[in-house]
Amino acid sequence: MAPKLTGSAPVWAAGAGTVLLLVGAALVPSALARPAYREVTVRQLGYPGSLLSRTTMPCTFCHVNERGGAPWNSFGEALKGELGRRPDVKFGTALHEVLSANGDSDGDGYADALEVFARTRPGDADSRPKEPETSLRARFEEAGGAAQYRVRPPTKPPSPAR
Repeated sequence: MAPKLTGSAPVWAAGAGTVLLLVGAALVPSALARPAYREVTVRQLGYPGSLLSRTTMPCTFCHVNERGGAPWNSFGEALKGELGRRPDVKFGTALHEVLSANGDSDGDGYADALEVFARTRPGDADSRPKEPETSLRARFEEAGGAAQYRVRPPTKPPSPAR
């Protein structure tokens, strides 16, 4: 016959549960903890691929460190600055404003929006387009310029056929 347990569990059991919870949390891949900002950015900029894949958009798009967090690179600082100046706007609007400003956050000779268009990192001077700026800009403008990165309302799924 199994012994009946009454009352609360021993103190060591609660401590062991906490340790297991912390160890389990440490094992969860960081990809599952992506901030909403990253998801907004991937969707708004039209980057193909999984929202959870670092190959779609690495954390170093806005951060210095490969795993994100502080400090931010020059493009991340530009976004933070825009959000600080306009706390009433949502992240997607701030992102569009920064890209529309035609700034070159990392000083590599390519505007941030051109780097986004070319799929390079606008906050990393070592990550720049291979295409000459003039021809890249012509293709960018032909594709719609910075307007292609404006915030769009979410699309509704089609209504079921009756």
